[in-house]
Amino acid sequence: MSEQKIATVFGGGGFVGRYVVQNLAEAGYTVRIACRRPDKAAALRVLGNVGQIAPFYASVLDDASVACVVKGASVVINLAAVLGNTSAQGLEAVNVQGAGRVAHLSAQAGVPAFVQMSALGASHSAPSAYGRSRAAGEDAVRAVMPQASIVRPSVIFGPEDHFFNMFAMLARYLPVLPVYGANARLQPVYVGDVAQVVARLAEDASLAGKEWELGGPDILTMKQIYQWVLRTTQRSRMLCVVPPVLARLQASIFERLPGHILTRDQLLMLSQDNVVPAGQSGFAELGIAPQSIESVVPFYLARYRVGGGRSGIRVGK
Repeated sequence: MSEQKIATVFGGGGFVGRYVVQNLAEAGYTVRIACRRPDKAAALRVLGNVGQIAPFYASVLDDASVACVVKGASVVINLAAVLGNTSAQGLEAVNVQGAGRVAHLSAQAGVPAFVQMSALGASHSAPSAYGRSRAAGEDAVRAVMPQASIVRPSVIFGPEDHFFNMFAMLARYLPVLPVYGANARLQPVYVGDVAQVVARLAEDASLAGKEWELGGPDILTMKQIYQWVLRTTQRSRMLCVVPPVLARLQASIFERLPGHILTRDQLLMLSQDNVVPAGQSGFAELGIAPQSIESVVPFYLARYRVGGGRSGIRVGK
């Protein structure tokens, strides 16, 4: 009888987490979803067989709960992070100390494999506090688990995303769309492809200890992304490129509102490109062909189209 494979996924109830959990369940893992709201993650039980997927309360800020859910795990995957938090303390607590805590307690428990979700552009010299916190989080993980795999995706899209969905929603209600960081180039990557990579890293010990930079096949500027969303939803809207000075003023107001629609740190992220350097694609090394924006996004933006998406959608040409 083969030994039971157990995966603990921190942040498993989130956008990326649900896809990671499904991939792990399909690979035969018993999956522990470690999150602060296990009641909200309960719906993910249906992604596996009876008893295969179980939500647990665990916070990356708390030693006891982390130690409990990593015990006996074959692999620990840390997806927990904050993006919109405007305080340096929040970024430090979750993205740095939280990642280090999960890795440290996993190492103490003898967990053989660890996958840390980071972000493309993570660097100690990044202009944004978020980018710097991600780099520090990688260091905290590697300090105690040098065999950890680090995954660095560009902006992630999928049916539940807060990226294309947000732009399409704005296009539905606003006659003029403000564009921030108009010339910043992004390489959006499909959530299912990212989850597939994470599952591969959990399974294959020969891939451990590396950094995996992930970007989709399309590279677009922020302005081009808005234009694509307008074409796809068949809406005619004026685009207004917001000057940097005005953008910072607006962000200083918006970041105080619920939801952190726009923050000054996010503007700093858009001050540079977010694309995979040539020859460093993790997808290419793994032999995975990532999904394009055109092959996925039109299906879930159909509800934002003029007429409510009652007619069919042509994908591709």
